[in-house]
Amino acid sequence: MASGVFTKFPYGFPVSTPAQPRLGVEAGALRRVFEKLAVWHDRDISRRQLEMMDERALRDIGITRAQAEAEAARPFWRG
Repeated sequence: MASGVFTKFPYGFPVSTPAQPRLGVEAGALRRVFEKLAVWHDRDISRRQLEMMDERALRDIGITRAQAEAEAARPFWRG
């Protein structure tokens, strides 16, 4: 029997065979979910670290305390 979604019926009519698993699509979607979770986790950690920086460290990276607090207050899901 031929592999694929359709096989030839002896009289030329296409007959569907059982659906092939679509692991590539599900695996890709799952990978994107985990990538998004990793981005959110990194943002959360970065914002917590920004919140804990002293004035000297904030000056070193070129932002004010107000800017650091505003960024730290943003939810992790907002870029």
